[in-house]
Amino acid sequence: MAPSAKKDTTSRARLSAVIKSARDIMRKDAGLNGDLDRLPLLSWLLFLRAFDALEAEREVTGEESIIKPDYQWRAWADDETFTGEDLLSFINNELIPYLRGLSSDEPGDPRNVLSQVFGGVQNRMLSGYLFRDLVNQIRKIDFNSSDDIHTMAFLYESLLKEMRDAAGDSGEFYTPRPVIRFMVEQTFPKLGESILDPACGTGGFLVEAYTELAPQATGRMLQQQLVYNLRGIEKKPLPYLLCMMNLTLHGISAPNILNANALRKMIADTSPSTQVDIILTNPPFGGEEEDSIAKSFPSGYQTRETAWLFLHAVIRKLKPGGRCAIVLPNGALFGEGIGTKIRKKLLQECNLHTIVRLPQSVFAPYTDIPSNLLFFEKTGPTKEIWFYQIDPPEGRKGYSKTKPMRYEEYAACAEWWGGEERKERRENDHAWRVLISEIAESGYDLNILKPTVEASLPHHPPVDILKEIISTENSITATLISLLEELDSEA
Repeated sequence: MAPSAKKDTTSRARLSAVIKSARDIMRKDAGLNGDLDRLPLLSWLLFLRAFDALEAEREVTGEESIIKPDYQWRAWADDETFTGEDLLSFINNELIPYLRGLSSDEPGDPRNVLSQVFGGVQNRMLSGYLFRDLVNQIRKIDFNSSDDIHTMAFLYESLLKEMRDAAGDSGEFYTPRPVIRFMVEQTFPKLGESILDPACGTGGFLVEAYTELAPQATGRMLQQQLVYNLRGIEKKPLPYLLCMMNLTLHGISAPNILNANALRKMIADTSPSTQVDIILTNPPFGGEEEDSIAKSFPSGYQTRETAWLFLHAVIRKLKPGGRCAIVLPNGALFGEGIGTKIRKKLLQECNLHTIVRLPQSVFAPYTDIPSNLLFFEKTGPTKEIWFYQIDPPEGRKGYSKTKPMRYEEYAACAEWWGGEERKERRENDHAWRVLISEIAESGYDLNILKPTVEASLPHHPPVDILKEIISTENSITATLISLLEELDSEA
C-alpha cells in the first residue's frame, strides 16, 4: 500500500471512530430523538470547530477575529473543566444568542453567515455532561489538517445520506448522487461562470460543481472567484445548516448560500446583474406555494404548483446564453392551462435540446413519481428536442434504498450525448428526436414516450411480424363487420 493510501486509511479509521463515539454519546441523551435531532447538533458543532480553524488563520495574518474571544471555540471547548449545567447554560443562553445576533452591512461578511446558520439552531441536549463528552470527541478533529478535512467531508456525505433516508420517511427526499454528477457533467461548467441552485438542500449540486472545477482554480484569485460563483438558496433552516457544513468540509470556507424562499427571491430580483450562467437544481414538486408567492408572478403564469413556478423563475434567472439542468416530474411535462403557457414560454425563449427520461423508481422508496432531466440553453427558440430513455439494467425491475441507481448506468447516455457541441447524435433504441412543429401541434405536450412499434419491428422475426399484421387486419375487419351489421339493423 502506498504511503498516502495508508495515511488516508488511518485517518478514515480514526475519524470514523470519533464520529461513532459522538453518535453513541448523543444516543444517551434524552433530549435527542433519532438522526433528525442528532445530525443537526453534530453539524453546528463541527461548523464552529471548522470556523475556529479559520479564525486562527486570520490571527496569523493579522486580520481581526470575527467572533469575540469569550465565544470562540477554543475559549470554552478546550476547557475540560467547563461542563454540566454551567456549560449547557452558556451554550443555550449566551453562545447561540450571540451568534444569532451577529450582523454586518458588508456583503460576504462571515458575521452574516454565522447569524444565518445559527438563526435556526437549537440545542436539544439535556445533559451538560454528555454535551462535554460530545465536544471532547469533536476536538479530536484537526481542521488545520487537509487529511482530516478531506476525510470528514467523505464521512459527512455518508451521514447526510442517512439524514436523507430519515427525511425521506417524513415526506422529503433529495437528489441521488449519480443523478447530480451526470447533470453537472452534461452541463459542462467552466471556471468563471456563475452557478446557482435555487433549491440547494444539503448542497449536492454545488459540491459536485466545485469538485469538477476546483482542479482548474490553480491560484488564490481563481479559488476565490470559484467560491463566489457557487450560489445557493435554501428555504428550510435544517437543510441550510447541513448545506453550510457540507460546503465548508469540501473546502468552501465562505459558502455563498442564502436562507430564503427562492421563488420570492428570484421573482423579485429582476436586474440583469442578478442573472447567472448555469442553474443546476431539483426543485420541490408535488406541493403548493402560498398565494402571496403565486401572485408575485406575472399575470397568466400564476399558479401554486411549485414545479411550474420554479421552471418559470429559472427561465428568467438565466443570462442570455445561459444553460440549465433541472429535474422535473412527468406531471410538469403535460396538462393544459398555465402549465402549457410555461412550457410554451420555455420552448420559445430557450433551446430545450435534451430530455432524459429516468426510470420510474430512481427516487424510491420516497416517491415513485416518474422524473425527467431537462437540459436547455437560453439561446433562442427550440427547433427540435432529443429524448433519451434510461432503462434499468437487464434483470432489474427498479431501484430501492438498498439497491439505488448507479452512476455507470448513465454511461451510454453520456457517450451518445456528443460532447459539449452535441455532435453526431443518432436515433437508437433509447434515443429519438421530435421536431418543434409536432410539439406545438400537440399543445406543447412534452410527455413523449419512446416510439416502440417502429423501433421493435426490425428486431422481430418476419413470421412474427406477419402474424401481428394479420391479427391487426382481422381485428379491423371484425370491427367493420360489426359496424355494418348495426347500420343494416337501423335501416
